[in-house]
Amino acid sequence: MANQIKQPHGLEVRVTSDSHFAWIRTRMSLERTMMSWVRTSVALIGFGFTIVQFFERLHAMDGVAPALRPQAPRYLGLTLIAAGVLVLLVSIWQYRAVVRYLLSKEFEPIAGIQEVVRHTPLYAISIAMIFIGLFAFGAVFLRAV
Repeated sequence: MANQIKQPHGLEVRVTSDSHFAWIRTRMSLERTMMSWVRTSVALIGFGFTIVQFFERLHAMDGVAPALRPQAPRYLGLTLIAAGVLVLLVSIWQYRAVVRYLLSKEFEPIAGIQEVVRHTPLYAISIAMIFIGLFAFGAVFLRAV
């Protein structure tokens, strides 16, 4: 059994094409999950900002009765934007932990990755969205009503 590697914690890694492609499927699944989290956070940030803008415009229209709680849409918008940024931070942390595990020494024989590790643009996109979310949060928070 030259193609089996016994790991200290009981996981047996078999160096076969099946295990290699299973590793690749797992990695691609991780990428899709991260992209879903990015999409969800973009939606939260966008909805939060849109709610604030919509109700500000609605309040400024003629013939519209004043709101009972005029600050409620602003607080809801800030909450949604903050939730979007928080979702991104948690998903980056989780993504990084699982990628680090998949690239660990125990999976090196089946990963087929040499010393050069290629990262996807998800880190850059996620960090850019965090900054956009923080900018949107600051714009809504600092805007005088």
